[in-house]
Amino acid sequence: MSGNAQKYWKLFASTFELSACTFGGGFVIIPLMRKKFVDELHWVEEQEMLDLTAIAQSSPGAIAVNASILVGYHVAGRLGALLTVLGTVLPPLVIISLVSLCYTVIRDNAAVSMVMAGMLAGVGAVICDVVVTMCQGLLEKKRLLPLVMLAAVFVAVRFLNVSIVAVILVCGMIGAADMLRRRAPERSGGSDGEGGGRP
Repeated sequence: MSGNAQKYWKLFASTFELSACTFGGGFVIIPLMRKKFVDELHWVEEQEMLDLTAIAQSSPGAIAVNASILVGYHVAGRLGALLTVLGTVLPPLVIISLVSLCYTVIRDNAAVSMVMAGMLAGVGAVICDVVVTMCQGLLEKKRLLPLVMLAAVFVAVRFLNVSIVAVILVCGMIGAADMLRRRAPERSGGSDGEGGGRP
């Protein structure tokens, strides 16, 4: 098997495995994708994974599918994106189809209810891990604005019931303005350097 074929197969197999063994939604699969593609395979950098996660969360649709598309495209282009989407979508499609056949039998089962309650506790722990990991990335940069935005968004969504759409749009505009502000000295410095060489 050629190197490209091995990479394509690894992409599909990795996302298939993650999707098949992940319970609790897209926020749970993000740290697992980070561990697989950043820590184990070294195909994605830590900062790139954080950026891809932010884009996936801000885009319409399921976060797990969005993140898979972005990671697959980042690693292996359009074919990589297609393979990661298939790997992510197939397991829940099969599992939900099977569950729907016997849903009426298991929905009132006490054992199933206890299993689901235990899984919810695990999901909560994994989501906390995502929050801590992303906050560590912000703290390592030692920049105040992202931390202020993080706190402000939490207050706005949790206590003021601000629309998440408005939050995403405002945060995007603030981020764009901050990036333009930080790049302005670089551009002016480059022009000064060019001008300094003229007689």
